Amino acid sequence: MSKPKQQNSTTQPKQSGPAKKKAPVSPSPERRSELLAIAADVFAEQGYNATTVRKIADAAGMLAGSLYYHFDSKESMLEEILSTFLTELWDGYDTVLQSQLGPRETLEALVTESFREIDRHRSAVAIYQKESKQLVAQARFQYLADSQQRFEKAWLTTLERGVAESIFRDDLDIRLAYRFVRDTVWVAASWYRPGGGHSPEEIARQYLSMVLDGIAVRT
Repeated sequence: MSKPKQQNSTTQPKQSGPAKKKAPVSPSPERRSELLAIAADVFAEQGYNATTVRKIADAAGMLAGSLYYHFDSKESMLEEILSTFLTELWDGYDTVLQSQLGPRETLEALVTESFREIDRHRSAVAIYQKESKQLVAQARFQYLADSQQRFEKAWLTTLERGVAESIFRDDLDIRLAYRFVRDTVWVAASWYRPGGGHSPEEIARQYLSMVLDGIAVRT
């Protein structure tokens, strides 16, 4: 009589369908902000056209391919850098312009807000100054031209109000004064360093004391 066949004691695991893929982990906002700050410094120092994704990745201490996990191109990085700067600038400017201040107070507040933005976004300001004329030829950067028009209107209107209300001299060349104040303020991005010996507010106060002594009505 033959022995019954022994059953295999090892049971096979049941198939429960295809294995589920893990959902990709989104980059943290903090890491994105850090990489954008690094990219802004590289763009400001080397110029947009001369900057490659590899150069940004090298400055960030990562592989170039890894940077594409966070951004699809250097154009996207630049757009986010500049749009973030201008959004914050206009948040501050609009608050000033809607506050119904007098012309002199409005001018003082706009200058102070400008220096605060230089403190927050020094590299973005430098990029804007160097690259905006070339960038506006691209459709995705058309907002730079729109912002420039708003900027000019805000400052010219403030100066015109000052002359009309006899706060500023009636012989003031409005457009020339606008260009002088604009360039005097924003060129500071070329030398200003956050955390230096003067706060943005202190630098603004010093600038304003020099500028307004030249355009205020003589008494």
